[in-house]
Amino acid sequence: MKLLLDTHALLWFQGGDRRLSRRARAAIEAEDAELLISAVTVWEMAIKASLGRLQLAASVEDYVGEKIAQGYSMRSIECEHAARVERLPWHHRDPFDRLLAAHALVENCPLVTRDRVFRKYGVNVVW
Repeated sequence: MKLLLDTHALLWFQGGDRRLSRRARAAIEAEDAELLISAVTVWEMAIKASLGRLQLAASVEDYVGEKIAQGYSMRSIECEHAARVERLPWHHRDPFDRLLAAHALVENCPLVTRDRVFRKYGVNVVW
Protein backbone atom coordinates (compact mmCIF):
# COMPACT_ATOMS: atom_id res chain seq x y z
CA MET A 1 0.00 0.00 0.00
CA LYS A 2 1.29 3.45 -0.90
CA LEU A 3 1.65 5.80 2.07
CA LEU A 4 2.50 9.48 1.78
CA LEU A 5 4.36 10.58 4.91
CA ASP A 6 3.85 13.94 6.57
CA THR A 7 7.10 15.55 7.71
CA HIS A 8 6.69 14.72 11.39
CA ALA A 9 5.69 11.13 10.60
CA LEU A 10 8.86 10.62 8.55
CA LEU A 11 11.09 12.17 11.20
CA TRP A 12 9.40 10.41 14.10
CA PHE A 13 9.48 7.02 12.40
CA GLN A 14 13.14 7.35 11.50
CA GLY A 15 14.00 8.62 14.98
CA GLY A 16 12.01 5.97 16.85
CA ASP A 17 9.91 8.72 18.45
CA ARG A 18 7.14 7.43 20.70
CA ARG A 19 4.78 10.17 19.49
CA LEU A 20 4.25 8.12 16.33
CA SER A 21 1.06 6.13 16.90
CA ARG A 22 1.14 2.34 16.94
CA ARG A 23 -1.23 2.24 13.97
CA ALA A 24 0.99 4.59 11.95
CA ARG A 25 4.12 2.61 12.83
CA ALA A 26 2.45 -0.68 11.90
CA ALA A 27 1.31 0.76 8.55
CA ILE A 28 4.79 2.08 7.78
CA GLU A 29 6.43 -1.20 8.78
CA ALA A 30 3.94 -3.36 6.86
CA GLU A 31 5.56 -5.64 4.31
CA ASP A 32 3.51 -4.18 1.45
CA ALA A 33 4.07 -0.52 2.42
CA GLU A 34 5.47 1.75 -0.28
CA LEU A 35 6.71 4.81 1.57
CA LEU A 36 6.43 8.08 -0.32
CA ILE A 37 8.11 11.40 0.45
CA SER A 38 6.59 14.45 -1.19
CA ALA A 39 8.72 17.31 -2.42
CA VAL A 40 6.53 19.36 -0.06
CA THR A 41 8.12 17.52 2.87
CA VAL A 42 11.62 18.21 1.60
CA TRP A 43 10.75 21.88 1.14
CA GLU A 44 9.33 22.09 4.68
CA MET A 45 12.37 20.37 6.16
CA ALA A 46 14.72 22.70 4.26
CA ILE A 47 12.88 25.81 5.49
CA LYS A 48 12.85 24.58 9.09
CA ALA A 49 16.51 23.57 8.97
CA SER A 50 17.50 26.97 7.56
CA LEU A 51 15.58 28.66 10.39
CA GLY A 52 17.26 26.46 13.00
CA ARG A 53 13.96 24.75 13.90
CA LEU A 54 15.08 21.34 12.63
CA GLN A 55 18.35 19.66 13.50
CA LEU A 56 19.45 16.70 11.39
CA ALA A 57 22.73 14.78 11.49
CA ALA A 58 23.23 15.69 7.80
CA SER A 59 21.90 18.22 5.32
CA VAL A 60 18.29 17.83 4.25
CA GLU A 61 19.51 16.76 0.81
CA ASP A 62 21.72 14.03 2.31
CA TYR A 63 19.01 12.96 4.76
CA VAL A 64 16.46 12.53 1.97
CA GLY A 65 19.06 10.83 -0.23
CA GLU A 66 19.62 8.32 2.56
CA LYS A 67 15.88 7.64 2.78
CA ILE A 68 15.73 7.05 -0.98
CA ALA A 69 18.66 4.62 -0.65
CA GLN A 70 16.64 2.83 2.05
CA GLY A 71 13.77 2.34 -0.38
CA TYR A 72 11.56 5.38 0.08
CA SER A 73 10.18 6.91 -3.13
CA MET A 74 10.25 10.63 -3.91
CA ARG A 75 7.14 12.26 -5.35
CA SER A 76 7.49 15.55 -7.15
CA ILE A 77 4.89 18.29 -7.15
CA GLU A 78 3.23 18.63 -10.52
CA CYS A 79 0.96 21.34 -11.86
CA GLU A 80 -2.16 19.34 -11.01
CA HIS A 81 -1.10 19.10 -7.34
CA ALA A 82 -0.44 22.82 -7.04
CA ALA A 83 -3.63 23.72 -8.92
CA ARG A 84 -5.72 21.45 -6.65
CA VAL A 85 -4.92 23.78 -3.73
CA GLU A 86 -7.28 26.34 -5.30
CA ARG A 87 -10.28 24.10 -4.63
CA LEU A 88 -9.39 23.36 -1.01
CA PRO A 89 -11.47 25.05 1.69
CA TRP A 90 -9.52 27.23 4.12
CA HIS A 91 -9.45 24.79 7.04
CA HIS A 92 -5.75 25.46 7.34
CA ARG A 93 -3.47 28.36 6.37
CA ASP A 94 -0.17 26.44 6.35
CA PRO A 95 1.01 26.30 2.72
CA PHE A 96 2.96 23.07 3.30
CA ASP A 97 -0.07 21.27 4.69
CA ARG A 98 -2.42 22.61 2.01
CA LEU A 99 -0.11 21.41 -0.75
CA LEU A 100 0.43 18.07 0.99
CA ALA A 101 -3.36 17.64 1.25
CA ALA A 102 -3.71 18.39 -2.45
CA HIS A 103 -0.92 15.94 -3.23
CA ALA A 104 -2.63 13.16 -1.26
CA LEU A 105 -6.01 13.91 -2.86
CA VAL A 106 -4.74 14.00 -6.43
CA GLU A 107 -2.75 10.80 -5.94
CA ASN A 108 -5.60 9.19 -3.95
CA CYS A 109 -3.01 8.11 -1.42
CA PRO A 110 -3.37 7.80 2.37
CA LEU A 111 -1.37 10.33 4.38
CA VAL A 112 0.40 9.30 7.56
CA THR A 113 -0.11 12.27 9.88
CA ARG A 114 -1.35 13.12 13.34
CA ASP A 115 -2.78 16.41 12.06
CA ARG A 116 -6.55 15.97 12.07
CA VAL A 117 -7.18 18.93 9.78
CA PHE A 118 -6.36 16.72 6.78
CA ARG A 119 -9.56 14.76 7.39
CA LYS A 120 -11.55 17.95 6.81
CA TYR A 121 -10.13 18.00 3.29
CA GLY A 122 -11.28 14.42 2.67
CA VAL A 123 -7.76 12.99 2.86
CA ASN A 124 -7.52 9.36 3.96
CA VAL A 125 -5.44 9.70 7.14
CA VAL A 126 -3.49 6.92 8.81
CA TRP A 127 -2.78 7.55 12.47
